Amino acid sequence: MYGPNPQGLVIFDGHGHYALVNSRADLPRYVANDRMKGSADEYRAVAQGSIAHFGRYVVNEADRTITFRIETSTFPNWNGVEQRRPFVLSGDELRWTTPAASGGGSGEIVLKRAR
Repeated sequence: MYGPNPQGLVIFDGHGHYALVNSRADLPRYVANDRMKGSADEYRAVAQGSIAHFGRYVVNEADRTITFRIETSTFPNWNGVEQRRPFVLSGDELRWTTPAASGGGSGEIVLKRAR
């Protein structure tokens, strides 16, 4: 979904809040050095190569799913949407599947606990 070397961070707090940002490592720099003056190609590359959202989350350990209740996203169609994802937690690694990724097909998010 985000190239061979994706970068990202997800923060889950103990009160059910989360914040997530994922992006390609190779996003282009804006030639104008001003995010408000990007070209159509620069805007497209950033929109297609990154996502961020925050809101609340609920873990259902019985069916091994996490539900994201998205409050706000850089993809506004997700604002107010719930997304339920099957997950696997193994040691310091958390994986979940995105069945219908924005770019088509499915995707897998793999996170490693920060220490």
